[in-house]
Amino acid sequence: MSALYLQGAGVLGPGLPDWPAARRVLSGEQTYQYGPPPQPNPDALPPTERRRGAKTVRWTVAVAQEALQGTDIRPAEVASVFASSSGDGETLHRICETLATPERDISPTHFHNSVHNAAAGYWSIAAGSRLPSVSLCGHDVSFAVGLIEATAQVQSGTAPVLLVTYDLPYPQPLLAVRSIAEPLAVAVLLSREPRSCTLARWTVSLARGAVAIRLPEMLRPEFATNPAAHALPLLAAVARRSVETVPVPYVDGCHLRVESSPWP
Repeated sequence: MSALYLQGAGVLGPGLPDWPAARRVLSGEQTYQYGPPPQPNPDALPPTERRRGAKTVRWTVAVAQEALQGTDIRPAEVASVFASSSGDGETLHRICETLATPERDISPTHFHNSVHNAAAGYWSIAAGSRLPSVSLCGHDVSFAVGLIEATAQVQSGTAPVLLVTYDLPYPQPLLAVRSIAEPLAVAVLLSREPRSCTLARWTVSLARGAVAIRLPEMLRPEFATNPAAHALPLLAAVARRSVETVPVPYVDGCHLRVESSPWP
């Protein structure tokens, strides 16, 4: 069983334009209203990277930047873990379209945006960070895989760890075989010790028994198609400032048992 402290959060999705709005919705203070999310253009990215970066880059950098706002932690002081089941589907779609033409000339920008750690690389540039960064994929349990890695890094090191989990829908025809109905990106900033900005204390352990995602009831069921939404029940516990045990789906008939309690 491993304890860690939540210092900040960032959220971007339909009807959840940022963490303050998501906190009001998830706590029941405000009624959820579905609507297209704002398209971010994060100022942490230099202009050249903002032009070159794909949509997933803009989404992940935006939530990462938000998770650090209001904390006393500088971006360059943070290690990072990026977890996504699908990476950048739009870039993959464009490369497949190009490969189906006689010329097959792939854009260098599309190529470097297609690798799974592209979002992490852009964030390292934006943050000016030289600390470790890990990019992971665990299909439908990518959030759990990322949380395990982030927890291990927090417990074994001294630097805070930024966990970013994200998935955006594929274009057709790939959407027909990987059906993610709603886009979502979530970032949580975790540390080994509490600080003045701490929001909650999490204790993470592995437990037997398969579980399904339990979305907060006010959200659209379509969110369940996005692996990043596995973070939302945890954030709902934080928003309610309640002591809760939240199960997070994992593999091989197991799940993560996360005990969340408000801090201070």
